Amino acid sequence: MNELAHRPGSMPGFRSAALDWLYLAALLSGAALALVRYGSHMDGYDTAILIIHVPLLTAVGWHWKPFRGFAATVALLALAAIALYQGDLARADQTFALKYLISSQTAIMWMSALVFIATGAYWLGLIAGADFAERTGSALTWVAVAMGTTGLLVRWYESYLLGPEIGYIPISNLYEVFVLFCLITMLLYLYYETRYGTRRMGAFVMVIVSAAVGFLLWYAFSRGAHEIQPLIPALQSYWMKVHVPANFVGYGAFALAAMIGIARLLAGRGILAARLPAERILEDVMYRAIAIGFAFFTIATVLGALWAAEAWGTYWQWDPKETWALIVWLNYAAWLHMRLTGGLRGAMLAWWAVIGLAVTTFAFVGVNMFLTGLHSYGSL
Repeated sequence: MNELAHRPGSMPGFRSAALDWLYLAALLSGAALALVRYGSHMDGYDTAILIIHVPLLTAVGWHWKPFRGFAATVALLALAAIALYQGDLARADQTFALKYLISSQTAIMWMSALVFIATGAYWLGLIAGADFAERTGSALTWVAVAMGTTGLLVRWYESYLLGPEIGYIPISNLYEVFVLFCLITMLLYLYYETRYGTRRMGAFVMVIVSAAVGFLLWYAFSRGAHEIQPLIPALQSYWMKVHVPANFVGYGAFALAAMIGIARLLAGRGILAARLPAERILEDVMYRAIAIGFAFFTIATVLGALWAAEAWGTYWQWDPKETWALIVWLNYAAWLHMRLTGGLRGAMLAWWAVIGLAVTTFAFVGVNMFLTGLHSYGSL
């Protein structure tokens, strides 16, 4: 026992293992609480998804330790909001914490403000070489992700307060998926920030998140898109709950890769080269992001085909959204092929990733704006 107590690193390792198991116990308790309190609103599919998320979130938290604190914070904030509502949506304007902090729209507005501030902090840190500014940017990004995720979870609950027949997972319209896009992109970036031990990429990645937030704010204030509306019949399907998140992991990863590509191009021309990570690191992050994005986008495409077969009786109809999804898939399949088997490296792949973002953006937003088809329910 004395030998174990004095062995270097034994106590930190023990504490880490204890926290891992405590995290798992919290996830199991949360899943059990959800089943007890909301099981009446869940079908077999919803229950299966909830159960599957326990090992998935466990694996993420065990592999990426900061995620555990994030998950705990979001859970506490969401539960606090639910408790404050007391089953009455009108309390959103009557309770201080809901009105100014953790109702769905307020939390998302906090996310939006923090994204802009974090972006400025990252750029200040990059240009001035200020480590404090970079650490501030990273901390604010974590808070922004926590507030945005809380906002989506609370919005989910609020939709049920409007009526059990209205309640739905909040990933069904352009407003909600833009929030989802911001959250996924920031989480992916924060993971790579931890993995590579550098905050110097945040200035570039947060620009695309800020652009998405800018659109989100315009869409909310000019179109009233933040208002919760009943789900249209075309989206009342369990396929939506897996197809859309998988799709947006792909979109977020592709966006991150493009912004890292811009950083790689600047570094290659000697611009901020002394302050940015080494070119090989930027290229590695770009590759890993596209690989993850491609995997999830492939899964989303397959799920979308299965959804189409159930809804329309055919797996593929060359609808504009489907066609552009295929173009996006082929673009990144070719990118990965050229890197893995063609040995392509350097500026060419970076330019390709940047151009790929333009293609992806059109598939994400442009199709809804300029084309019509079976997926036209997401128009501006």
